[in-house]
Amino acid sequence: MTEALPAADERTTVAARKPHHIDVHVGSRVRLRRMFIGMSQERLGEQMNLTFQQIQKYEKGTNRIGASRLFQLAEVLNVPVGFFFEGLEAPAQGAQAAGFAEPNSESYVMDFLDSREGVELNRAFVRIKDPKVRKSIVDMVRAMADAEQDEAG
Repeated sequence: MTEALPAADERTTVAARKPHHIDVHVGSRVRLRRMFIGMSQERLGEQMNLTFQQIQKYEKGTNRIGASRLFQLAEVLNVPVGFFFEGLEAPAQGAQAAGFAEPNSESYVMDFLDSREGVELNRAFVRIKDPKVRKSIVDMVRAMADAEQDEAG
């Protein structure tokens, strides 16, 4: 016995549940800025007259952020509206999948800065004033990463 395909309306509702990549990007930029200034989701929600759950949904891209809400977020987070779209690349006309192409180095950096560890490390690192100490830290982290890669490889 063969399984019937889902009806067209069922297929579209399943596809509609997956956030659009632009909504995910904008949400990640909201999260990045919020974390960078040390603001909790609860505090941002209070300033926006929203629940922290709504902020979570915005940050994950689950819920789209309307134009007026995006403008309000920009004011509360003290950034221009364009900040939320920085790093977003428009697909080229007729572009095909990247296949085995190297990942965009900027997106790698953004993924790192979008993590709690990335924000904390960045905050602590910029407080170090001595350039020799900063260079030593970079050298140490590089050596640790190389050693870990050698062990895995």
